[in-house]
Amino acid sequence: MFKKMLGKEPTSSKEIAKERLRLVLIHDRTDISPVMLQALKADLIAVISEHLDIDQSGIEITITEGREHSRLMATIPILGRRVKP
Repeated sequence: MFKKMLGKEPTSSKEIAKERLRLVLIHDRTDISPVMLQALKADLIAVISEHLDIDQSGIEITITEGREHSRLMATIPILGRRVKP
């Protein structure tokens, strides 16, 4: 259910607990809920998939805190360019 920062699925109880804690910390620091993060990931996939073939299972989204603002970073493996009919 929980995925490594919306990326790969954790396999052990330790990894699942760690991911849950990470999501809680992200929510506390940025006021972005896990549901909103999932919606954001789905939107990114939809838009980028219109133009590129991507590996959806390899997508990772991270949010980091800076002094003045938060930063969202998305790692999206690109398989190739999508050819439109």
